[in-house]
Formats: sequence, C-alpha cells, structure tokens
Amino acid sequence: MRVPISWLREHVEIPTDATAEDIQAALVRVGLEEEAIHRSELVGPIVVGQVIEFVDEPQSNGKTIRWCQVDVGALRDGGSAASSGTDAAASGRDIRGIVCGAHNFFAGDKVVVTLPGSVLPGPFPIAARKTYGHISDGMIASVKELGMGEEHDGILRLAEIGIDAEPGTDAISLLGLDDYSVEINVTPDRGYVLSMRGVAREYSNSTGATFTDPALRGTLVQLAETPASGFGLTVRDDAPIRGAVGCTVFSARVVRGIDPQRPTPPWMASRLRLAGIRSISLPVDISNYVMVELGQPTHAYDLAKLNGGITVRRAKAGETLVTLDDQNRTLHEEDLLITDDSGPIGLAGVMGGAHTEISSTTTDVLIEAANFDPVTIARTARRHKLPSEASKRFERGVDPRVATIASARVAELLVELAGGTLDTFGGLIEQQTAPDAILLRDGFVESLIGVEYTDTEVTSSLEAIGATVEQVAGALRVTPPTWRPDLTDEPTLAEEVARIVGYDRIPSVLPVAPPGRGLTRTQRLRRNAAIVLAANGLTEVQPYPFLSEQMHHLFSGDAPAVRLANALDAEVSLLRRSVLPGLLDVARRNLSRGLTDLAIFEVGVVFLPEPGKSYGSGPLPAGNEHPGAEKLAELNDGIPPQPWHVGALFLGDRSTKQPAQQPVAASLADAIVAAQQLASAVSATIRVEQGNHPAMHPGRTAELFVEDTVVGVAGELLPAIAADLDLPRVVALLELDLSALIDLADREVATAPISSYPAATQDLSLVVSRDIPAGEVLAVVREGTGELLEDIRLVDDYRGDGVDDDHKSLTFALRFRAADRTLTAAEATEAKLAGVALASERFGATLRE
Repeated sequence: MRVPISWLREHVEIPTDATAEDIQAALVRVGLEEEAIHRSELVGPIVVGQVIEFVDEPQSNGKTIRWCQVDVGALRDGGSAASSGTDAAASGRDIRGIVCGAHNFFAGDKVVVTLPGSVLPGPFPIAARKTYGHISDGMIASVKELGMGEEHDGILRLAEIGIDAEPGTDAISLLGLDDYSVEINVTPDRGYVLSMRGVAREYSNSTGATFTDPALRGTLVQLAETPASGFGLTVRDDAPIRGAVGCTVFSARVVRGIDPQRPTPPWMASRLRLAGIRSISLPVDISNYVMVELGQPTHAYDLAKLNGGITVRRAKAGETLVTLDDQNRTLHEEDLLITDDSGPIGLAGVMGGAHTEISSTTTDVLIEAANFDPVTIARTARRHKLPSEASKRFERGVDPRVATIASARVAELLVELAGGTLDTFGGLIEQQTAPDAILLRDGFVESLIGVEYTDTEVTSSLEAIGATVEQVAGALRVTPPTWRPDLTDEPTLAEEVARIVGYDRIPSVLPVAPPGRGLTRTQRLRRNAAIVLAANGLTEVQPYPFLSEQMHHLFSGDAPAVRLANALDAEVSLLRRSVLPGLLDVARRNLSRGLTDLAIFEVGVVFLPEPGKSYGSGPLPAGNEHPGAEKLAELNDGIPPQPWHVGALFLGDRSTKQPAQQPVAASLADAIVAAQQLASAVSATIRVEQGNHPAMHPGRTAELFVEDTVVGVAGELLPAIAADLDLPRVVALLELDLSALIDLADREVATAPISSYPAATQDLSLVVSRDIPAGEVLAVVREGTGELLEDIRLVDDYRGDGVDDDHKSLTFALRFRAADRTLTAAEATEAKLAGVALASERFGATLRE
C-alpha cells in the first residue's frame, strides 16, 4: 500500500516538520511493515510556459521540428532572452527559444517548460544545447517525461487537464509533483489498512494525533442516507461457499449527464500516481480514488448499455464473459457474477465486463458499491489468474457499512468533476448482520501477553480501534468494528491491546535451556555427516523434493510414491524416494551456466510409502481445538516414513590441470571414498560389494553394507541417462540411508592407543575366480590373519597375461602390529598364510606365482 502524504494529512493531523521516515516509523510501531519511500525525481526550475509563436522547419532526415518562442515568466537576472531574437528587455518577459519535436500544441498554449539546470526522472539533466541549428534553451515536457504517466503522444497542454496559470509559475507544485508517498506492507488479516481511512486511523493510534474519519463527513453521510429507488436489484445465491452468502450489500446510484472526456484534475492524478495507480479516465479515476480513500471498491456501468435490472448470482455451467481486459473467460459454477437480463456483465469483486464499460459517449452512469464474500472473491481471482486492486481488498474483508458511503462519494465526485447530475434512480440491498460481541475476561490480556495493563489502557486501546466496550461482571463486552472481521475471540483482542499500547512494553526474555540438553545423538551425527562432506570440498545444495513420473521410474522403478494433491507443477507432483534426481537437476542447471567441475551433496528426507496404503489426514481439526490422542494417532498414521538420506554427485575433474600434473577426472572411486568418510563421521564401518541400480552402470555400481544391512549405493550414472539429461558421460553418484547408517553405527567409539612398537608390512596376491567380489576375499583374509592384522587394503586388481581368462589377481597390502612386542617377519608371515589358507578353503584362492 502506497500512502500519499498530502492525502493522509487530510484525515489525520501530522506535524508539518514530520519526515517520511517519521511517518513510516509511526506506522511500524502499530505493526505495519515498512517497504519504501517514493519521492519525485524532479529538480527545478520547471515552470509554466506560454507558446508565443513557432516555425515548422523540415529537416534533411525527414523530420519536421518546431522552433518555438516560449514565455517562461518575468525576466530574471541571468535570463537568456536574447536567444529568441525578440526585444525581451523592453517587454520585461523571459522569452526562450526552444526546439520541440512534438506537433500537438498551438500558439497561445500553456505548457510545462524544463529550464536549464532542471533534472527529469532517469535522471535526465536539462541544459542549453545546440540542435537542428538552434540553441535550445530548455525543453517543453510531456506527461511521460515528467513522470506523470506512460503516455507520450506529445507534450502536456495544461488546458487539457483544466489548468490555467501565469507563465513562470512553479509547475512542480502546481501539478502536485512535490508530494511523496510511503509504502507499507499490509498483512492479510488487516485489509482495512488498504485505504487512506485505515492508514490514518493507524497513524492516530500510534501517535495520538486527531483522526477525522472520511466516511463520517456530514454531507456525505446525508447523501448516503438519501434513498434511491426504482432500479431492480436481486441477490440469488444458489451455491453459497461455507454457508456464506456471496453478496450481503449492493448499493446502486445513478448520475446523469456526465462528460467522460473531462480531464482528471492534476491533484487527483498525482495522488493516484503516488498510490501506484495509473490515471485512465475521469470516471475510472474517480472510482479508484474512492477505493483508495475508503477501502471500498466500486464499479461504474454505462446505464444505457444495461438491459433490465441487476442480479447477483453464481455462474452456470458453460457461461462465458468478456472482461475489461478483452479476454473471453469460461466461468466456473462457484464464480459470483453481476448479471442483467442479457447475462453476465461482470465478475463480482474482480473485474467488470467489456459490454457495459464506460466509453467516450457515456452520459448516464450506474454506480455499484457492494460487499462480497472474501473466500468467493479469492477463489475467483486465483481461478482466472486475475488479481486486481478490488479483489485484493475484498478477499481481505471490506467494511460492509461503507458501501453506501462509497457510492455516494463517487456520485459526489462525478457531479463535481464530470458535470453530472445526481438522480434518485437506484436501489439498495442489505443482508448484513452486526458483529458478534466478545467477552474479554478480566486479567486475560495480562495472562496472555505477560504484561500488566491497567483497565484504562485495555478499554482505551479497544475503543481506539473502533470497538464498542461495555463493562459487565468480571469482563468487558467488546463489539468489534465492522471493518475488523479478524477480531473474533479473546486472543485477537489481547493482540490489539498489546499493539496499541506498544510492543516495547513486552519484555524480551530468552528461554533458559535446561542443563544437559542439546543436540540428540542422531542430530549430532547427521550434522557431522554434512560437516565431513563440506570439509572435503563438496558444496551443499537444497533441491526441491518433487519428482516427475519419469524420474521416479528411473530411480525407484515401480515402488509407490506419495502424490501431492495441490502440486506447484502438475508434471512434478510426486514426493521423492531418492535424493539423486534433485542432485542431477542441480548439476544440469550449473552445467548450463558453465560450471563443469562439480562435487555437490544434499542431506534431506525422502518419502517411502508402504505398498497398498493410502496416505492423508482427512479433515483437520479446528485451529483452536486440541486434536486428542486418537486424532493425533490418525494424523501420524497418515504420514509416510521419512528417513534421512545423504546423496552426493561428482562430475568433471576432481583436480584441475596444473604445472607438471594432468587433470584427474571424478569417478566411482570418489563416491566410494565419500561413503567411507561419511561412515567414519558416524562411527560406522562400510563394506563395499558389487551391486545393481536401475539408473546406474551395471559394471560400475557398488552396494554399501554395514554388517549385513544394505545402507546405500554408489555408482556411475548410465551413459544413456546422462546423454538424455545433457550431462557428461561419467557422473558418479552416492546415496546412503543416513538414518539406517546412524542406527547401525557403534554407540561407543572405541579408541586404541598409539603403539610404540613398529609395524610389519607384507603384500599378498591371490588368484580367484572373476565372479568372486574382492570385498569378500578381503573380509576372509582379515578373518584368517587374526588379531595381529592392523590394516588391509586392496591395492591391485589384475586381469591379463599370466592369469587365466576366468580368473583375476587381487593384491592386498597388509600391516601387522602387536601391542606388547616387536613382531618378527616369521610371525607376520605365519599370520598372512593363515589368511591365505582360509581364502583357499572358502574360494579356492591360490597364491600368485
């Protein structure tokens, strides 16, 4: 909401020396959020000028310019009247020679002249300069150049906007261009602040300044109470939403004999511009002006185009409407319509229809001011993707008592500015009810807010927001004002007391954590997993957890997935069972931006629904009701298991080319090393075995075990999938079930003292069948060597000359150490041969010659 300050001053007393920052700070004190301050970029001298004469001069480029002589006021010191070639000194007038490319003005016209030294929005400084063979001593400005609008069909002729002023008059103040506005953010529950009436009231509540309600001006109230009749009005709601009637108030007034082509007064156009609304035409501008002033949207119909009376009803299946934006819209049966005997003529509370639009030939106008159901309007605006200033207000709740005032205000302005005559023809339907009273128990505000408030503070705060307060036994009976539909119970009233008295009264008290608390073991280890990956050079990312059918099938096959009922994108509506698709999407985006070497990871939840089970909570309990144990159990049962997974992706080069070193490409080995680092971070030990995954290369995929439980997979993406996703041929992937890994990890971390005795190292090469996994051979050798073996690593997997085609040679590096003595070579050899013997027994392994 943009708030023009000159307009605000009409409704609340603001000190003359108050700055924009002061006003914004006052509004922040009562809970409104500051956004920005909007000031004019114009810098003078910018004055009214009168075109004395001009000469059309065709140019070689085909363009015709006008060499103009313009009177810009009385001659001042430093004036350059000599440039015009006229006897300015004798006349005492400052006559400037100005080159102009526009042709929409005549001799004698009053215009706006930007003199040398002025600055236009952009910024665009003005200086005397030579152009088309003349010294142009200033510029005649257009509406767009002055920042008053987007039209740029020619220069601004002051007569067209109803202004006549002496040459030399300051045009900035004359056109209201010296005003400024403050912008505030209005939360959805405080729709009444989307008006000057609401903002002025809030400024008064913050500062104690005198507030004058524009809706209570005597002559306006008298006009609003003057009955209008004879026009047929009907509300027929066959499909109320949540039992709420779509329209509770409909006020119609008629003004005859208007001139729709009269210009909008500069003061009104300026205020609308500062409020963020473009000036269109006088009738439309008046409607927008009243909407911003009172918070009540209105609409004007060309009375001659209406066919019979007006009926407010829901749409019928298959009905269509051409709205003011010239779009033919197919209507939904929940849409609330304004109709006449010919059919729909407007989407209630959202946008009018093109058929009854005000045009340049309109003389008689029907003014509509109504109150519509917020939910209905919100659904219609979203359904048709048609947000408007009107719908923004209706869906937040508009004061039902201000509709008749607003229609009277529009009529008043049409009479005053458009030359119309008020007619008694019209009508009114009212089905509204008074707000329900709320009992505010003594002491409730203090118990909820935690601050002691006096009875006077509570009562005066509630009266300041417009509520009626009555003292009853042990409580206050509070009737909220009609413009505050958000005030429904004791807590909302307590919030208002805290807001009006001041949030600075509420002490800032940090809760004290009980001793011995902190991160749980699971939280700590999950954090360790992320830290160890980041410390090893990987970058953490956070993709969306949503998948398409295709990506789900690639990574999870036919496993069930949870489908979102209201997805952001209908084609990406499944909750993920794997974190890998999100990492691939991040990789694609970064590759498209030139980042070719990537090592990224994510720690997040996946969703693993059980086959054949449907998920969903059914109807949720009301927000102020405790659901109870049975309902909580039902809600929890409607949530699929959500274990934590960690995924990593590597592509491009692990290390780049450097002097004396070639680049090292990322591969499956990086994924396996990352898995081992993760296992170490949570005090677990991973075993690697060859495995399979539907999206990974069958010969380059490993299953990851802790004891006999599969906790993850590492591998290289299938080249065909990589090509489809515009990724390099080699993309290494890792995914671990972090929750399972933590559950299987050692609860106590065993630490061994550093031995002072030397180690004995030996190598061992075993020939085994190709189909025996190297990990199984390593595990058997470790088992056979016994307690003296400190470490064993696979260092080579050889297949070639000297080894049968169906066999392979596995070379292991072994390190032996005793805790109480120095081992001899014979002891180390004996332990090694014990491992060989067990491998021979299990797999038929032989020592390689």
